[in-house]
Amino acid sequence: MPEELLGERDMAKDHIVEEVRRIREEQAAKHAFDIKAILAAAKKRQRRSGRKVVSLTHRNGPLDRSPCPSIRKSA
Repeated sequence: MPEELLGERDMAKDHIVEEVRRIREEQAAKHAFDIKAILAAAKKRQRRSGRKVVSLTHRNGPLDRSPCPSIRKSA
């Protein structure tokens, strides 16, 4: 929020949030703000890290997120 909208409130700066934002900006600039290039680089870093990366996709295919059971497609 712009500082002029905060009025007299003095918000404490969160140094961790500032660092995350700085790194995110550096990574974006490094890849010319191309989201596909940024994502590809992030995936490459994940693979090189050797850490287990968890996929949140459903094991039996995508979850049906229809709001009402009566309109869900039958399998």
